[in-house]
Amino acid sequence: MAAFVFFRYAQTPELPQWAVGQADLATLAIFMGFIFGSLHWMSNLIADFSAINRLPYLFSVIFKGLFLLLGATTLAYVIQFLNMWAVENHMVTLRQMLTTHVLYSPSFQALLVYLVVVRVGLAFIEQMSLLVGPRVLLNIGLGNYHRPRYEQRLFLFVDMTSSTSHAESLGDYRFSRLIQDSFSLLADTVVNNDAEIYRYMGDAVLIHWPLEEGVQYDRCLNIYFDFCQELNWQRAYFEEQYGFVPKFKAAAHCGQVVAAVVGVHKQEISFFSDVLNTLARLQDQCNPLGQRMLLSGDVVQRLEQQDSMYQLQNLGLVPLKGKQHPIEVYGASRKQPPHNKPRT
Repeated sequence: MAAFVFFRYAQTPELPQWAVGQADLATLAIFMGFIFGSLHWMSNLIADFSAINRLPYLFSVIFKGLFLLLGATTLAYVIQFLNMWAVENHMVTLRQMLTTHVLYSPSFQALLVYLVVVRVGLAFIEQMSLLVGPRVLLNIGLGNYHRPRYEQRLFLFVDMTSSTSHAESLGDYRFSRLIQDSFSLLADTVVNNDAEIYRYMGDAVLIHWPLEEGVQYDRCLNIYFDFCQELNWQRAYFEEQYGFVPKFKAAAHCGQVVAAVVGVHKQEISFFSDVLNTLARLQDQCNPLGQRMLLSGDVVQRLEQQDSMYQLQNLGLVPLKGKQHPIEVYGASRKQPPHNKPRT
């Protein structure tokens, strides 16, 4: 907004009649930025938590654009009011201001062009961020992973239990809606625990952190158990729509990986390591061991277990399919479940 204001009034050598100095232009720029920022935030809030979220993305862009158009019209009349306030010696009336042809003025048309460019640019960035994730988009843009690099990462693998039988009973369409509804409840939990979604794989999702961040505050545990609690809070909805509440199992493992950007026309940051293979084999042991969540010994050694909300059970050395040596495995459970406060 500051750029638009100063670009608009830089076309003429004199300041507008209502402005005493450059400070007045800066004040107007801040005011316009606050108004448009608030409208942009409000439009995102409404679009994300309403039926608009289910519509094609183009409808969301148009809806948000209408909010900015409302702001542009309001600010155009505010500027016209300031001009008439100066010209009419503070005797302007509301009727005079509303009957002026503000919408046909060159400044208003320039503002509309500016808003269209900004809205389209924001829409592109937002959609790209939704497709690949904000951190991944930033890292690709900065070229951080164009050369492979070693990193210490913690991965969490969350998978739906009895997914095959659910798919057969619901059919492909309703099962896909079940996956959408389930993972939509996971989104806030991922954000609250500073995690990133690496990849969706049908009825499973792979989540990761830098190792030190993932073990801090039990984040790798919080995500899974908070997600299960969210599903329980929405029990009435799932039972009405699908006849049951979906359940998930999870496993966490950590270690050194190689991260690199792969692809040409469609790029993504991929991780290469035996850590992921071990994680998948570990998650397969949830049912045989009768556990909802399993942790490798490498993860448990790094957890801050003092004052933790979780109880860890040492299951000993467990052989994994395709692995030469068994690994130490722990089962995880919550000591005291949080209150079952229903969500509206």
